[in-house]
Amino acid sequence: MPLLEALAAQILSVTGKPFAPLRSEDHGGGCINRTAVLTGRDGLRYFAKFNDAGRLPMFEAELEGLQELARTHAVRVPRPVCVGSADAQAFLVLEYLDLGRGTAAQDQLGQRLAALHRAARPQFGWHRDNTIGTTPQLNEWHGDWIEFYRERRLRPQLERAGGEAGNRLRWIGERLMENLAAFFTNYRPTASLLHGDLWSGNAAATRDGEPVVFDPAVYFGDREADIAMTELFGGFTGTFYDAYREAWPLDAGYSVRRGLYNLYHVVNHFNLFGGGYAVQAQDMIEELLSELR
Repeated sequence: MPLLEALAAQILSVTGKPFAPLRSEDHGGGCINRTAVLTGRDGLRYFAKFNDAGRLPMFEAELEGLQELARTHAVRVPRPVCVGSADAQAFLVLEYLDLGRGTAAQDQLGQRLAALHRAARPQFGWHRDNTIGTTPQLNEWHGDWIEFYRERRLRPQLERAGGEAGNRLRWIGERLMENLAAFFTNYRPTASLLHGDLWSGNAAATRDGEPVVFDPAVYFGDREADIAMTELFGGFTGTFYDAYREAWPLDAGYSVRRGLYNLYHVVNHFNLFGGGYAVQAQDMIEELLSELR
């Protein structure tokens, strides 16, 4: 098969080790990528992600994001192996990790996420754009977090929102963006390295209990944005939050800004999937605006 042959050739060119895929087992996948576990004749395994060839830049950015996270030595990620395209498909090959189930290693994950957030830069953003889901995520460097969050996060999502619901979101969203500074009166965020898409489906633990994160949408931003997303869909235990706060306490204003940061993801979900996310986003905006009265 041309795709597997190209993939094996890429692995050889990067690792120097021949890899002859003996079988490819479908690993399912979410609403974005197809995934598989590739097993070679020697028992060596890799985890691979596939999408249309036009999605190659998305995989290239993900590979660089994993490398960015790995350089901190703060929390384990699957080691990226190679990226490429063949047979009209893009692929990303990663180290295969035997991951357990459940909420193991939550305290360690909290500690290590705080260590990850200690990796900082003078400005907010990243050296390249990437994606949140399949939505472009703009990362041009900026020295002001409020301006960055308004123009690189909220505004692009609101401008993508379609239909009558989108018009309503843009109208009330504009009022919110005009008043963003009010949520940062006594708080100046550090430009911390973020995972960027940290919901429970993107975190797990190895069989020996080591926490692992994957599928990042990295950039340097307010660490509260990562913590906020962990609360959006649930799945993280109290020990996770206790361990994080012990390592690096959160500012008192986080309880309000949590909604501000999760608004970005909820509007993105509306843009990707439609449904009731527009109502949820509108309710979030109205609640945030009520904090200004």
